Amino acid sequence: MKTEICDRLGIDVPIFAFTHCRDVVVAVSKAGGLGVLGAVGFSPEQLETECQWIDEHIGDRPYAVDTVIPQKYEGMGEVDPKKLEQQLVEMVPTEHREFAAKLLEEHGVPELPDDAEKKGLLGWTEATANPQIDVALSHPNVKLIANALGTPPKEIIDRIQGSGRLVAALCGSAKQALSHKEAGLDIIIAQGHEGGGHTGEVGSVVLWPEVIDAVAPTPVLAAGGIGSGRQMAAAIAMGAQGVWCGSIWLTVKESSTPMEQKESLLNAGSRDTVRSRSVTGKPARMLRNKWTDAWENPENPQPLPMPLQGLVTMDMVMRTSRYADKSQDVAFNPVGQIVGRMNQVLPAKNVIDNLIDEYVEAVERMHAGLEAD
Repeated sequence: MKTEICDRLGIDVPIFAFTHCRDVVVAVSKAGGLGVLGAVGFSPEQLETECQWIDEHIGDRPYAVDTVIPQKYEGMGEVDPKKLEQQLVEMVPTEHREFAAKLLEEHGVPELPDDAEKKGLLGWTEATANPQIDVALSHPNVKLIANALGTPPKEIIDRIQGSGRLVAALCGSAKQALSHKEAGLDIIIAQGHEGGGHTGEVGSVVLWPEVIDAVAPTPVLAAGGIGSGRQMAAAIAMGAQGVWCGSIWLTVKESSTPMEQKESLLNAGSRDTVRSRSVTGKPARMLRNKWTDAWENPENPQPLPMPLQGLVTMDMVMRTSRYADKSQDVAFNPVGQIVGRMNQVLPAKNVIDNLIDEYVEAVERMHAGLEAD
């Protein structure tokens, strides 16, 4: 099960766990995989706090940080986060803000208290990702920086690699993967249509070998719909050097996901998700609900491009997270089609152990079949 990636990163098994929860990062890395902290939603100061906590609890184990720098977005070229936010806020139509507020009011989601911290532009741009990368590079245990949308700018790649870290990026097509390879990325993550969050149009079983063949010998991690050791074995059999999982960590014991949100995920089936632009402005897979349906209705305002839609929906994300017990009809629940298999709350280590055990069983089954022939 150990691949070249394990040796390069100092991990025991090639299981990469994307999560916004620091406790999950620590639990997965301590179990032998690599916890990957999603930085979107954290200010640089908040990210510093998260990384300090991880450093204090993870021992000598490595972890990673994931940022978001899209290939194309509104406001490209502006590098000052404050100026960019002011510029973008002025671009958001009033009707979109009013429509979002009306949806929350109709579904009984309480307003945030006056003393609650209000968040603005915390991701989705180079201007906001650069300070996050500065923070990540100041922590020695961070051994990998990943970008969720597109090839990072050359100066960022050079800065990360110059510090001795590896750089990775997600892709949804062989064409995107080749762009990553030409830019000199160390690892390419091929995420299929089934995955949670931002995904492309091509399914995992088709995408993985396409990307692996296109970028060889650059190592590829398989992502999109992985939640079992059998799926992991299939990815490794196709030539992947590991797997990148996100959805399955949302319901683990250590996850900070509110219990009401966990219950929504635990009760959902694989057909209960939809790819929607209603939260970020780019297609992302999430649980379908009244929010996603409303933004799909042609009679209503249509989602804005990234990151403008994020400025519209930030209030929704904060309010539905704070009042999870009153807001699941319109809450943001990003998750892949693997949600149909997520039906119990387990410690993250148990999830890792189950993936490994199922992987071994699947490989032994294949060997037994070959020997029988």
